[in-house]
Amino acid sequence: MSADMKRSGEAEDAASRATELNRLLDSCVGQPITIANEFTSIEIRRIETRNGSRLLVAASRTGQWISLDALEVEAFTRQNTATLAAMVGSMHAPLIPDGEEQL
Repeated sequence: MSADMKRSGEAEDAASRATELNRLLDSCVGQPITIANEFTSIEIRRIETRNGSRLLVAASRTGQWISLDALEVEAFTRQNTATLAAMVGSMHAPLIPDGEEQL
């Protein structure tokens, strides 16, 4: 794949994610909550979708965001500190990259 084709695909992905984020922001309920420390700052918003409430978590510094349903949020409560440390330790990449087999 040429570099131009890769950049074009990345631009389309970024535009698609920006469109999705704007759609989610339009369905916000209430005021955002900001949580910050010396390393980062995030905003958490409750959004309503046709399938129920979700949390929208956005990191303003990086522009990264994720939308989580209740089951996905509950999954955090089942993790140990080693799992969370591994996530923070590789914070610029997914813990399990796309395409890898998951349990």
